[in-house]
Amino acid sequence: MTTRLTVAQALVRFLSAQYTERDGIRQRLIGATWGIFGHGNVAGIGQALVEYADVMPYLQGRNEQAMVHAAVGYARQSNRLSTHAVTTSIGPGATNLVTGAALATINHIPVLLLPGDIFATRPADPVLQQLEVPYAGDVSVNDSLRPVSRYFDRVTRPEALIPAALQAMRVLTDPVETGAVTLALPQDVQAEAYDWPEDFFAERTWVVRRPGADPTELAEAVRTIRQARRPLLIAGGGVHHSRAEGALAEFAEATGIPVASTQAGKGSLPYDHPQDVGGIGHTGTATADELARTADLVIGVGTRYTDFTTASGTLFAGPDVRFLNLNIAAYDGHKLAGSPLIADARSGLEELTEALELHDHRVPDAYRAEYSEDKERWEQRVDAAYEAAEPDVRPTQPQVLGALDALADESDIIINAAGSLPGDLHKMWRARSFDQYHLEYGYSCMGYEIPAAIGVKLAAPDRPVWALVGDGTYLMMPTEIVTAVQEGIAIKVLLVQNHGYASIGGLSEETGAERFGTAYRYRAGDGTFSGAPLPVDLAANAESLGMRVLRARTVADLRSALAEARASDLPTCVYVETETADTVSGAPEAQAWWDVPVAETATRPSAVKARELYERHVSTRRRHL
Repeated sequence: MTTRLTVAQALVRFLSAQYTERDGIRQRLIGATWGIFGHGNVAGIGQALVEYADVMPYLQGRNEQAMVHAAVGYARQSNRLSTHAVTTSIGPGATNLVTGAALATINHIPVLLLPGDIFATRPADPVLQQLEVPYAGDVSVNDSLRPVSRYFDRVTRPEALIPAALQAMRVLTDPVETGAVTLALPQDVQAEAYDWPEDFFAERTWVVRRPGADPTELAEAVRTIRQARRPLLIAGGGVHHSRAEGALAEFAEATGIPVASTQAGKGSLPYDHPQDVGGIGHTGTATADELARTADLVIGVGTRYTDFTTASGTLFAGPDVRFLNLNIAAYDGHKLAGSPLIADARSGLEELTEALELHDHRVPDAYRAEYSEDKERWEQRVDAAYEAAEPDVRPTQPQVLGALDALADESDIIINAAGSLPGDLHKMWRARSFDQYHLEYGYSCMGYEIPAAIGVKLAAPDRPVWALVGDGTYLMMPTEIVTAVQEGIAIKVLLVQNHGYASIGGLSEETGAERFGTAYRYRAGDGTFSGAPLPVDLAANAESLGMRVLRARTVADLRSALAEARASDLPTCVYVETETADTVSGAPEAQAWWDVPVAETATRPSAVKARELYERHVSTRRRHL
């Protein structure tokens, strides 16, 4: 039996019947479709979404990149078991997807991209927005999505949709391969009719695997752990993706092994768990970084070992340090010449715990006492940074975080991605639940926070969702505030005004570039951007887009505004001005290095001095072989 539908209609109907299942829990794979329409998709996918509005919810976006960010936020909060589709026209609408696609793929978050494409039948050449490539007639701007997609196909014939759609679902639901999936849809093919087999539209369930460890690798991992005297576990984003937080807690409690976390892994243990020692690496805590420097075994669970985590190869300084990598992806399991334990994070941790309990293995009591005392000292430093002695003064950025920390409970979700906030949050934020801390630091994309907050709120409608943004990242992409207002999505935006790129300003100073081009100020008489701060009113901007805005001028104002925003059932922005970008924020300094190359030759004293310091750090880098 067949049904005659257009390609776009068939795709929408197919997507509405796809499900995932893990641990006996079944849910819809594509929860909704975001769309901005142009000539490349309005008569195809646009018409299909009208045709099947009863089975495929539609969300109206304002920026194509932002729609992908919203889909990513939804997918991450849904534990990668459900996501959204995103449709755009050909041309700038399609190329605007590239940044969002890169973010999704780097972070291993599933999202389905459906850009329109040039005519397959080529009735006119070129058509509007067509990229002409003299050496290749089949290239369009959508080919820019190939390197940032985990799967890419161009559906140039109706019948080609069937294998393309099935492959797309396979990749979206694969815990190793998942990321951005792109199906480029020529605008004429979208509207073409075809007789589709009814089986194509039958409900289909994609089981998300939990592979266990190979027995030989597991036995070697147990021997390695039992031989270690100063082991340290690093929890990465794979702990959350696997929903392995409970298994990690059981492992840590059974063995006494301390647990540090990457940006993606923070919250794997709550901050007050005895074995949690906080963030690791360049933006980590002094406790975790000192343990890393003296560790004889590093157990990486679901981590990619990025340069921030390893302090650009300078952090793990123990002369005999070894690595054991529990990861579902073999590519990551072999990093740093580590012993691989290729398995799902939860399955692998459960198997390790069971095997180690048979040997009653625990770290020495002296080691536990050491990291427990160090952790307490670090918490005192955080208290000092959070504390505001004078309630009637303008707060520092750590004091802003301290005010929110004092208000939040385990139900709150905080979202951030770029600027100076990620470093302060990784070092100081006290995560109270496994999904409270939502930092996109794989791509660290400015503009991610507000649209991602919308996606998270759609996945967790009963929880307070906070988008923490600086003025620089706000100016990149505030447009989805309109979507939040339109749909009544009660996100909370904490907008921190520090008049520039605070994080890059500090880095610029450290590397001898003298904060050039990092402050939002008028030009001074000498031509530099060192005049008065620009009279930009971002609170008024947010208000003009329909958001309720609460202005906080002092610490006391801030506390009151945050409480009011948290209780609000409307999209609400709390606007607070902190110290300017060239003033020390009050957060603890970095506890480990990060490699940003400094000019090898220069005449300005700041650059010369920075190069000397750089060479000293570089000399400590190790290749773990």
